[in-house]
Amino acid sequence: MAEAGYCASARRRISGFCMSELTAHLDVPLDRSAPAAARRAVAAVLEGWGFHDADWLDAAAVVVSELVTNAVRHGGGCVSLQLEAHGGRVIVSVADGSSVVPRRRDPDGVGGRGMALIEALSAGWTVENYQGGKRVRVELPHLDRESPRGCP
Repeated sequence: MAEAGYCASARRRISGFCMSELTAHLDVPLDRSAPAAARRAVAAVLEGWGFHDADWLDAAAVVVSELVTNAVRHGGGCVSLQLEAHGGRVIVSVADGSSVVPRRRDPDGVGGRGMALIEALSAGWTVENYQGGKRVRVELPHLDRESPRGCP
């Protein structure tokens, strides 16, 4: 059996098992600071996972900010954020207590640009029922990440 530590494709070897998926779960504050706090946390997690392309990270931050802003402004209950990485594929999910499905709308003086931005910066998005509310899942464009130190 191989020695514990990192292995190829940024998989983590834990107790002899190689993990092919990385996940992070974050509870989001329900106030105006939520989008900025989520952006900072997501950037730190993605960089820790080996994603270092500045333009890609900026686009990911915009997507996170829009998802969290929509959840805080239009959702109800608790807001949670989840990140999943499968190789170079990253999915950002934000869940809230509202079952109202987000939709693209014409911009006005207050908003209406969020879903258009998400569509422009992502590979796609979906909505699913989640614990009495909804979860919006956005797949970011594929990006190869750097392998952790000691990986082939």
